[in-house]
Amino acid sequence: MKKFESFFTRTHIAFILTAAITIAHFQAIAQQNPVSQHEKIALGVEQFITRQLESNQTDEFADNLLIDVTPVDSRIKIPDCSLPFEYDVDSATLSQSYLTVRVSCNDNNWYLFTTAKVTRTRTIVVTASMISPNTVISAGNVTLAEVDIKQLRHTPYTSVDAVVGARLKYRVREGQPVQSNMLCFVCKGDRITISARAAGMAVKTSGIAQQDGVIGDTIRVENSNSRKTVVAEVASTQEVVVNL
Repeated sequence: MKKFESFFTRTHIAFILTAAITIAHFQAIAQQNPVSQHEKIALGVEQFITRQLESNQTDEFADNLLIDVTPVDSRIKIPDCSLPFEYDVDSATLSQSYLTVRVSCNDNNWYLFTTAKVTRTRTIVVTASMISPNTVISAGNVTLAEVDIKQLRHTPYTSVDAVVGARLKYRVREGQPVQSNMLCFVCKGDRITISARAAGMAVKTSGIAQQDGVIGDTIRVENSNSRKTVVAEVASTQEVVVNL
């Protein structure tokens, strides 16, 4: 029994010593690599810009943000600040790629300016291969990818289902963002159904599109029976709606 207790005691002591050495090792590493004031400011600027930009985003078109903060010159002496550093940026510049941020300490009136580059990407629908004009898009023609929003000049699509059935107006290379100006859900010359709705009643007739349009657009449509032109909203690839 004494031998067992002696063995248990030696094992217990060895475990404690090993744990103590491990903790001391990591503490030594932490002391050798402390976070400098310069690094704290760079991290603070990144977090501040992220908060500012995310608060202005919509759920439908939320951007993925990559923020590259210019390191503060190591020759600049940053005084100790008993209060948290404060950050400020001109809200009018938040849409730009390069931002200037003011960092200050109200404890001693110290401040400096630093800059950051912001890259915004968005997960949107792009072509999976080269597609010819007048091709009706299927799920196999497109995929989702992250795209720098600088490439976007028109409304993009964030869902593959949102573009299936639309027709391409011109040849598009592989990997190109699919945008509203490239498509027509109803194209000029298409035979479509005109639905007129009023007071809970709906009347349908046939018509011919006089303009290209994507879903939600209002276009001119000729009534095939009366030959009169009406303005209607594109509801699908086969129907437009006139709200009376």
